[in-house]
Amino acid sequence: MIESNTLLEDDILGYLDQHENKELMRFLTCGSVDDGKSTLIGRLLHDSKMIFEDHLSAIKNDSKKFNTTDGEFDLALLVDGLQSEREQGITIDVAYRYFTTDKRKFIIADTPGHEQYTRNMATGASNCDLAIVMVDARHGMMTQTRRHSFIASLLGIKHVVVAINKMDLVDFSEDRYNEIIADYQEFAKQLKIPDIRFAPISALRGDNVVNRSENTPWYDGDTLMETLENIELSKDRNLENFRLPVQYVIRPNLDFRGFAGTITSGTIKPGDDVVSLPSGKASKVKTISTFDGDIPQAGAAEAVTLTLEDEIDVSRGDMLVKAGDLPHVSQGVKAHVIWMAEEAMKLHKQYSVKFVSKKAQGNVVAIEHKIDVNTMETSAADTLALNEIGLCDLSFDLPVIFDKYEDNRITGAFIIIDRITNGTVGAGMIVSDLDLAGLDTSVSTDDLKQDIRKKLESIGEQLDTASEAQLISLYKTLNDAL
Repeated sequence: MIESNTLLEDDILGYLDQHENKELMRFLTCGSVDDGKSTLIGRLLHDSKMIFEDHLSAIKNDSKKFNTTDGEFDLALLVDGLQSEREQGITIDVAYRYFTTDKRKFIIADTPGHEQYTRNMATGASNCDLAIVMVDARHGMMTQTRRHSFIASLLGIKHVVVAINKMDLVDFSEDRYNEIIADYQEFAKQLKIPDIRFAPISALRGDNVVNRSENTPWYDGDTLMETLENIELSKDRNLENFRLPVQYVIRPNLDFRGFAGTITSGTIKPGDDVVSLPSGKASKVKTISTFDGDIPQAGAAEAVTLTLEDEIDVSRGDMLVKAGDLPHVSQGVKAHVIWMAEEAMKLHKQYSVKFVSKKAQGNVVAIEHKIDVNTMETSAADTLALNEIGLCDLSFDLPVIFDKYEDNRITGAFIIIDRITNGTVGAGMIVSDLDLAGLDTSVSTDDLKQDIRKKLESIGEQLDTASEAQLISLYKTLNDAL
């Protein structure tokens, strides 16, 4: 790397132990096109001494090859890894980068600014603790700024840093900085983001990114890196509601039966009363095991195996929770859905719906409204197109276990899967459970029949060139199916 780590050179085991015990923060950069998101990440990596020398040399060569900057090298190329991104000078995919400082480990998601890549931005934001919203000091608040801020709020991100970039192009004007702050604060009254901070920066020059700038004597706040290192995340963790989705039942012999999974929230210790859902059977925790042996207590994000005092019915896909603190169990939910497929959502079409550890068959029985992510206005709708967001009512073929998304971002989320292509077509954040009484929960097979007719027509056109083995196989398949 540009600057070596003394501990890494002298004590590799000590370095690895120190690194493992650092707190992890996931954050994303978002904003309008060409606001400098990728350049900012490049600056963070460069000024944090987290770039290998051969990588930096390659970036300098690419900067000349693609003619992306007038300077020595283009920091954005550290992140814009796809060939098409480099040639166009924009970010298309969600690019992830990793770095560490003395205080924290970081995973950065650099998300696209273009509206047609809203689904990519939502994917990048879904696991993040913090969002850096980039604003060009020359242009101020843009439509994409509002859209990305709204999506960050919708996805439950509690910390937002508004990085007012390219301050060097407005002569580091304090008045311009305060004007943008006022505009954003007025807009943010509509959002559910409890912690919003601001910083005047120049990602290209490095002002107030890692090092404090002499060009902003009027600014006495933290640099961007200081903010990332010092924001408290512990209060964001849900330590109250214990949830363990069972991923695997371990039974190597008749004397041991353990339930393995990753705790999504809360804490647990031996002796605690637990309930298995959806059966409702109760027991007490006997032991908590990990790869390193039994432990006295476990909490969120830990992979554990629990054994119970009693032999109760617990299967893969069930959820262990504390008695007296139960999640919702229902066959209907009301949820915000982000549609991610080229083919529009269809009411009453059956999809597979994947929750944290359980899959159900479900369909959208109604769309209460569609949300314009640019203006946050709502309108009536009977479908959702690619990148659109709506408040939807969903029905399932069996009871599902969930929390509200605002209470638990893992047990309150789901993805929607096309049953034919097996592709993810939507993502949902649960608002509440839903009483299905009086609602039309019927499933339509019209689209499926139409797809089958098209497929059979295509097969008919290929029969003359098919081999005997293919014909026999096709005949057996159709005969078994019908």
